[in-house]
Amino acid sequence: MAQGLRAHGYKLTAQRLAVLQVMQEGNELLTPAEVLDRGRKIHSRLGMTTVYRTLELLRELGFVRRVHGAEGCRAYAQAREQDGHHLVCQACRRVVDFPCSGLNELIEQTARRTGFSVESHLLELAGLCPACQ
Repeated sequence: MAQGLRAHGYKLTAQRLAVLQVMQEGNELLTPAEVLDRGRKIHSRLGMTTVYRTLELLRELGFVRRVHGAEGCRAYAQAREQDGHHLVCQACRRVVDFPCSGLNELIEQTARRTGFSVESHLLELAGLCPACQ
């Protein structure tokens, strides 16, 4: 992620690096408040505004994905796959990307049938991972 930000001309401040480190450490959903809490252990002066701005920047560049958390709360997870296909454990909040080969064909058919120009999509399945079952 750090190299990607540099490649796009963004500065790597200590606060921004704290957010990057938090997001790279796990494969779970994190709310901005959780990123702030964990990030302050890395850089004590990390602020919520920086967390929000950095998460949105990382989302725009495709490094993290916005995911619907419990009760509709916005959370973020590290992006690993090109398209947003996630399995989300509702107990431990683990996020697993999964391939969905037939979805692109369905999207293309839907676009032709409706005249829509589909620019992005997100498929999210919620349930319990094997460890939480």
